Amino acid sequence: QVQLVESGGGLVQAGGSLRLSCAASGRTFGSYAMGWFRQAPGKEREFVAAISRNDDSTLYADSVKGRFTISRDNAKNTVYLQMNSLKPEDTAVYYCAARGVSMRYDYWGQGTQVTVSS
Repeated sequence: QVQLVESGGGLVQAGGSLRLSCAASGRTFGSYAMGWFRQAPGKEREFVAAISRNDDSTLYADSVKGRFTISRDNAKNTVYLQMNSLKPEDTAVYYCAARGVSMRYDYWGQGTQVTVSS
């Protein structure tokens, strides 16, 4: 089992940047693929980005491709989401999640709010 805690959210103007962090507990962080998701008010949660266990493969939603970068540091049990050129439509609660052998995102953090003002 792994516990996840996100941080780094906040209020930023359009065009600005934020870096989200997700710290994981436990000694098996490297055995999980990691993902970032977001949920805006009144909308369903959506996929943002994912990274493989060994940091050799990444995947992005079309809406963030070229602006967001997911990365991980297995020595620090942390996954990051660097968000550049932020837009008001990026406003949401951002969640990190871990996917193990079940191939489902079984573990979720509590979320961190990102608000982008126009």
